[in-house]
Amino acid sequence: MASAPVIDYRREFAFPDPPDVVWAAVEEVDHFEEWWLWLKEFHLDGPGLVDGAVLSGVVAPPVPYRMRIEVELVGCERPHRIDALIRGDLQGEATLRLHPDGSGSRAEVSWTVEMMQRPMRVASRVAHPMLAWGHDRVVEMTVAGFRRRMRTGRE
Repeated sequence: MASAPVIDYRREFAFPDPPDVVWAAVEEVDHFEEWWLWLKEFHLDGPGLVDGAVLSGVVAPPVPYRMRIEVELVGCERPHRIDALIRGDLQGEATLRLHPDGSGSRAEVSWTVEMMQRPMRVASRVAHPMLAWGHDRVVEMTVAGFRRRMRTGRE
């Protein structure tokens, strides 16, 4: 059976800093393109990570495709949660939850997105493992870049 053009992702990551410190680093949106080389043309419309703000940009993972997306923040509670709607070449929903975990944090991330570009929909049906590999590399690069940023901020 062919795979649907949907990415359903759920994962937890541990950070050595408490949620308010992790949130403060996430708020440094002006540095996103520096930290994450797969993100291009990034822009924030709004006063920060608050309800109604829209983050937009181009996702350019290590496979031969690019996706233009907008992420509308629809539920933000500093420093605990972000709920978002995703539009553009990907459509769906995403969440971030930050929980205290000893002296650090546990970040729960999840998203369900559908690929909207016709070539990506076809590729998903015939090359789903390659697309899943590209997706997972982008997530790994994102977390590694964020961890480097958090480590640099503490030094």
